[in-house]
Amino acid sequence: MRGKGAKRLTALLARLPGVGEKTAQRYLYHLLAQPSAYAVELGDALRALHAQIRPCLRCGNYTDVDENAAESAPVCDICSDPRRSDKLLCVVARPTDVLAMERPGSLRGRYFVLGKLLSPLDGVGPEALPIGILRARIEEDGVEEIILATPPSVDGEATALFLRRELAATGVLVTRIASGVPHGGDLEFADAITLGRALDHRQKF
Repeated sequence: MRGKGAKRLTALLARLPGVGEKTAQRYLYHLLAQPSAYAVELGDALRALHAQIRPCLRCGNYTDVDENAAESAPVCDICSDPRRSDKLLCVVARPTDVLAMERPGSLRGRYFVLGKLLSPLDGVGPEALPIGILRARIEEDGVEEIILATPPSVDGEATALFLRRELAATGVLVTRIASGVPHGGDLEFADAITLGRALDHRQKF
């Protein structure tokens, strides 16, 4: 399909994570096979996306905006849940990491989304991280433990080490999530960092 509209939509779809040109083309043909009302509804939802979903005022995770609320700044369900403990704060890199940490259903604390990781190659230095906001959150909520749940990558490890150093003066207990071989996985496919941390954090059996 060579039309300008088709090429434009294919290029936009291909910018989605995990979507290449061929997958984008399949999406395009799927959309064309649907009733036109579906495309209109999809377009309306995309146009309203940024107005209806915004970062949480407290943690940075995405949340729906309550159109009937008096205040325009939204607070997510986790931050407003009275059953959650203010004493335990889990620091993650991105909103998608909140979804991952919530999956086991065992963490009853709250979250703080950094929004980025230290990455000198990408020009992201320490000044780009919201350390001041994090310190204020710790003091305001009386946080007793910080869980550093940044990914076990080079940038994630560098960010965790930096946060541990920066938060040392607060007197708050700083812990790091363990990483190891995935359940059902083979050792031959595990990377060196994962195997190294699995050995460092081995437990009595």
